[in-house]
Amino acid sequence: MSNSSTESVNLNTAQIKVVTADGKMVRKATFAGTMGSFVEWYDYGIYGLLTTYLAVNIMGSKDVGSLLLTNVGFLVSFLARPFGGVICGFLGDRLGRKNLLAVLLLLISASTACIGLIPSSSVISWAAPALLILFRILQGFSAGGEVAGAMAFVGEYANNRHRNFAQSFIAVGSFFALFFGSTLSAILITTLGDANMSGWGWRIPFMVALPLGYIGFYIRSKMEDTPHFNALRERNVVERNPLKTVFTSKKHLAAIALTIFLPAVNGPGYYLLFAYMPTYLKTSLGANNFTMLGALVVTAASLVAIIIAIPIMARLSDRYGRKPILALSAIGTAVLSYPSFLMITTGNMALASIGAVMMALAFSGHAAVVHTVLTELFPTTVRYSAYSIGFNVSTIIFGGSAPLVMTAIISATKNSMVPGYFSIAASVITLATVFFLKETKGLPLQTH
Repeated sequence: MSNSSTESVNLNTAQIKVVTADGKMVRKATFAGTMGSFVEWYDYGIYGLLTTYLAVNIMGSKDVGSLLLTNVGFLVSFLARPFGGVICGFLGDRLGRKNLLAVLLLLISASTACIGLIPSSSVISWAAPALLILFRILQGFSAGGEVAGAMAFVGEYANNRHRNFAQSFIAVGSFFALFFGSTLSAILITTLGDANMSGWGWRIPFMVALPLGYIGFYIRSKMEDTPHFNALRERNVVERNPLKTVFTSKKHLAAIALTIFLPAVNGPGYYLLFAYMPTYLKTSLGANNFTMLGALVVTAASLVAIIIAIPIMARLSDRYGRKPILALSAIGTAVLSYPSFLMITTGNMALASIGAVMMALAFSGHAAVVHTVLTELFPTTVRYSAYSIGFNVSTIIFGGSAPLVMTAIISATKNSMVPGYFSIAASVITLATVFFLKETKGLPLQTH
């Protein structure tokens, strides 16, 4: 990753020279991609962390019904993601990655900040939840184009031998955003008190998204487009209709199927273990077991563990292969889910923290590797489009619905181990999908 080099790739029997970036440019691209991931996941994180406050202010109470309605707002953003993925993927494959990704950051951060400005339901009645849903749709649309675009952007800059390590920092950015959101929320709860936090303090974390988004926009706007996309543009072989190409190719459709099922464990990994965990600890286990501050401490412990583990797992993947790390992570998550959630449900903070850390470490291999594999499944001509479609469908099935479904099932069954069972099932689906993958460690990215 120290010096620029040239790699040749085949496109309809013609050789295309791709001048890969030097180490400095790769680091800049990695930072630009990571900033976008940070802003996107900061949004999802604080929504999950502050669900109980949103229920009181936007939905009007903190009972189970209001929590369910607030989690509908979580789900709605995921339903909007495929539309954003399709449209942004089409534009990204036709016009390039850089400018689109810069604009998406502004959309995500602005819609997040607007949630913090919504008057309470006691002031504007039904308009409060309506506005919440509207802004969540905008967030979901923008985020739908962000993940695949950012991963493609960094992957198309990175050196073949160290691609996973470079891309892993986007995943680190997502978890650091959750950690930052958890820490900020904990500080606010401690300094303001629960009454002030419920009254107006909950708005502050949402408003913080605006300056964060502008910083990310500025960084991305100063970058050049990726070497791989520029090589296509220079040869005038950019795909004119990437969506048509994707949906008329059996090869691409098969890869999209893998993109849907391989990230199954992301649901319990990202959305239950981290974004939903504070609400789960406080509401599903009872306020007598965990205060909101205590729940945030448990979440923060698991976040620190996974932030440290992800780059290590990525290094191992670049050395030993993608498939072994994905398989071991899926097995580890399946095996540790039940004992980890048993520890979490004890109501003891020390045991809950250990259980959450165990889950985080098991999941870290998947979080470090999965997006690099999805980047390597598709050629540059349709990478943004195809990756977006498959991953966003997967996110709806296994991720966005998870908090809503878990809240409803736990309420109906009074069984607080439901998230553990869901984690085991998702891990099995991911493990089964790994066997259909081809090893891509160290190989050049496909161009066509």
